[in-house]
Amino acid sequence: MEVILPLYFALLRPHLEDCIQLWSPQHKKDMDVLDWVQRRATKMIRELEYLSYEDRLRELGLFSLEKRRLRGDLLAALQYLNGAYRKDGEGLSTGVCSDRTTENGSKVKEGKSRLDIRKKFFTMRVVRHWNRLPREAVAVHSLAVFKARLDGTLSNLV
Repeated sequence: MEVILPLYFALLRPHLEDCIQLWSPQHKKDMDVLDWVQRRATKMIRELEYLSYEDRLRELGLFSLEKRRLRGDLLAALQYLNGAYRKDGEGLSTGVCSDRTTENGSKVKEGKSRLDIRKKFFTMRVVRHWNRLPREAVAVHSLAVFKARLDGTLSNLV
């Protein structure tokens, strides 16, 4: 564990997540190929080789690559909504604030799309997940606090 995990973090995971928000895999077979690399790397740890993939991830405190992609999308969405990409992406989505207690208070309006391929674009795929986040996760402007609350929310997802 002391050897495989640092090697995975240093050598493999950066390649698996490089520019993932731009070229996010759209097909199940592409996601499975990427996920196979992480499955294999976690299986190389002798203490955990007989556990299921989900149990290995839980033991190591890791997320699946699908959750990592979602986490990256939501971090980019927070930065966009806080104005980090204002000049580059004016008008990508419209924020809708709400004071209802059942919502997170920072809803984003979902755009309409006639083409199925457009549904895979960043601006379309992140809206549904952003609107489902709890109020305490999105009511912060600090990236570090948002990451910690987002990780807690994602770890509760199955």
